[in-house]
Amino acid sequence: MAAGHPPRTMRNTISLPSNRYQLLNWTTRTLIHLLALAGAVAFLVPFLWMISTSLKPMEKIFQYPPQWMPDPILWRNYIEALTVMPFGLYFRNSIYVTVLSVVGQILSSAVVAYGFARLRFPGRNILFIILLATMMLPWQVTMIPLFILYRNLDWINTYYPLIVPNFLGGSPFFIFLLRQFFLTLPLELDEAAKLDGCGPFRILWQILLPLAVPGLTTVAIFSFLWNWNEFLWPLIVLNDVDKWTIPLGLNGFRDQYGTDWNHLMAASFVASLPVIIIFFIFQGYFIQGIATTGAKG
Repeated sequence: MAAGHPPRTMRNTISLPSNRYQLLNWTTRTLIHLLALAGAVAFLVPFLWMISTSLKPMEKIFQYPPQWMPDPILWRNYIEALTVMPFGLYFRNSIYVTVLSVVGQILSSAVVAYGFARLRFPGRNILFIILLATMMLPWQVTMIPLFILYRNLDWINTYYPLIVPNFLGGSPFFIFLLRQFFLTLPLELDEAAKLDGCGPFRILWQILLPLAVPGLTTVAIFSFLWNWNEFLWPLIVLNDVDKWTIPLGLNGFRDQYGTDWNHLMAASFVASLPVIIIFFIFQGYFIQGIATTGAKG
């Protein structure tokens, strides 16, 4: 036996743990992929049902067994759905409210998150804990007090209740996400900027925000999705039909006699396209932002 080489039996014994780890890794990856596939199917089936229903005549929507491929395919359902009500007006209203709300959420959440992540002041941690505690408070609890407040301000039947609060502190969830992202950036950046005479807002605006694009994109996507799909609050504060957003317009396909399912699904598919397009364009930033926000506490 040559010197410096272990016996064959020892080499086989040493290789066993490596093979076991490889088997465990393969099994783990397989389970993860199967779970991801199951989750994808669970989310994809309702979406495919929406598309299928949007192309069917009304009498074939709930037939059994289900028919996934429409026969005949009625493309006119989309034309009728978009013309039976002022869909273009509702679309513009939703764009107006959503874009301004997203801008407000990004700006206000970034400022508050910067204060919690980079500035030192008495009671900072206590205030942050209180902020996180508000995430456990259902929004419906504050709905009536907010309505009374906005009624006293004469803001009912305007877009102010939908937009202005987003500029006044943002969402606790978005503040938490951006705070976690700012904590991953080295403090040496702030110190170097202070030596050059930069103040806190200049550090935030010129140094940290350009580096926080993934986190800001994550906030923008979440905010766009939530504001675009918001139904209850616009239903409460908006009275005029001309001021309705898309979710309120979609509710118009329902009445006391039933639901116009094929037209409702056609309009819903068109309404979901902006969210889908934005997610696919910025999905790289979105995934990076979600992964980075959990890197440091």
